[in-house]
Amino acid sequence: MVVLFIVVAILVLLPFYAITLASFKPANMVISQGLTFRIQPELLTLENYTSLFTKSAGTYFTWFRNSIIITVLGTVASLFFSSLVGYGLAMYNFRFKNVVFTMILLMMMVPLEIIMLPLYKLMISFKMINTLWGVIIPFVVAPLPVFFFRQYASGLSKEFMDAGRIDGCTEYGIFYRIFVPLMVPAFGAMTILQALGNWNNFLWPTLVLRTKEMITIPIGLSSLITPYGNNYQILLAGCVLAVLPILIVFIFFQRYFISGLTVGGVKG
Repeated sequence: MVVLFIVVAILVLLPFYAITLASFKPANMVISQGLTFRIQPELLTLENYTSLFTKSAGTYFTWFRNSIIITVLGTVASLFFSSLVGYGLAMYNFRFKNVVFTMILLMMMVPLEIIMLPLYKLMISFKMINTLWGVIIPFVVAPLPVFFFRQYASGLSKEFMDAGRIDGCTEYGIFYRIFVPLMVPAFGAMTILQALGNWNNFLWPTLVLRTKEMITIPIGLSSLITPYGNNYQILLAGCVLAVLPILIVFIFFQRYFISGLTVGGVKG
């Protein structure tokens, strides 16, 4: 099993290794050789990264800033509201509870392309076109994280709620003081997934964001490839740098996800 995991890890990392290596090669070598796995020290150069920062005249850092803002705010807001909704569906009994949960399951089956036009018209009504909030708000409470938190909270004992009420905790206090620590693995996993989705989101930001100063990393990198010239070497350098924030998020939160898989409590 360990050997299988090592093989899979190598296969996953090989493309990133090839792209990183190509990002240090001159433009003519990138086009003639393509992506290779052989290191040629005499050909390595920082020219592509220098061109990325100089030719973009600071635009790349603007794209980076916009993506950071969308990813941080979108992920934090999604974790906050989705965990509350998922926890409420798992721990409380109320009218139409099953109907709400069924609607969430149905929404998970609906592609973004189907609801894109209504969402776009809604953003126009709210005057959020060409704003970062127009990218963030429509997906603050998404079906997948709500379903994930609901399923995870369903495996926790409701006896914690009774113990908290006896100790005088409010309902919100029970959630934040008792259940949030127990749901750390769920928060860790969804932080990685939500951050990755927000960072790599391309289609919706392309519709909402209009000006060059508002676009994100995926849109900005795609704009480097035009009918008038293909800056593949600069594109590769930009892609390598764009991977770093998500890599940092994964490295930081994976320990919460892995170490907390056995978190449990009183059996119901």
